[in-house]
Amino acid sequence: MKASIISTAILATAASAAPALHLEANFYREAIAKFSAADFAAAGFNDTNFYKNLQEIGRDEQTHVDFLTTALNGAGVTPVAACTYDFGNLTPSTFLATASIIEGVGVSAYLGAAALITNKAYLTAAGSILTVEARHNAFIRGNLEMSPFPQPFDVPLDFDQVYSLAAPFIKSCPASNPTLPVKAFPTLSVGKDVQMPIMQGETIEFDLAADMQVPAGPLFVAFPLATGTMFSSAVVKDCKIYARVPVSVYGPTGESFAILTTNSTVVNDDNTVAGPAVVEIMSSYLA
Repeated sequence: MKASIISTAILATAASAAPALHLEANFYREAIAKFSAADFAAAGFNDTNFYKNLQEIGRDEQTHVDFLTTALNGAGVTPVAACTYDFGNLTPSTFLATASIIEGVGVSAYLGAAALITNKAYLTAAGSILTVEARHNAFIRGNLEMSPFPQPFDVPLDFDQVYSLAAPFIKSCPASNPTLPVKAFPTLSVGKDVQMPIMQGETIEFDLAADMQVPAGPLFVAFPLATGTMFSSAVVKDCKIYARVPVSVYGPTGESFAILTTNSTVVNDDNTVAGPAVVEIMSSYLA
């Protein structure tokens, strides 16, 4: 059912499973209006053309919104309007840290959507946006002194997983927006005392909401990868989850995602308990 609903609207939902289509464009627009080149330089980001490149990323994101809106209108599908977003009290440094996460989620969203696009023209268009999003992500990560290309395969995420990551930034949406076939899972977050990046093989602590009812029975933390999801047994203690980061040449490395699930072999919407959480895992060549 979900695939048929999205078959022509795929380009809109791919950015972040629907209302968040506009999230990236709004994020850059607000930050560039708030911070000057001098603000970033004072925070240590003073490379030649750094600020101009940020401005260009913002223009790219708005161009993507405009293109996808036109494509949806042409397909007879009503595009979603921009929502009201809250990115918190950003500084130049926290803006870039958040930008890195948002760009990484955008890459995973388009990559995950690709398998459902049956129209070849739309697939090519989405692919051309995906490659630009990946370059945005590499630029941001490089300026944060993280690997611009931390793993050999990027990670695809499905619509509900992407929406769950975008939802905390979305405060309200116009009543005129159509109801979308997506849902947000309960929040899973990296423990506040965890120092990232962490290494493969280390145990990581996650936090759950204090009022969350954890299902009985074995639990696992899934780390989605393009080459196949990897799983670790989860230990639950006082609203906290502990799990070992898998070790593999294929990942997880760089911006990775952790999902609490009741299944040790496959993760889907039905067996997801919470997440995804964004986890930054050290690239071995930088360790």
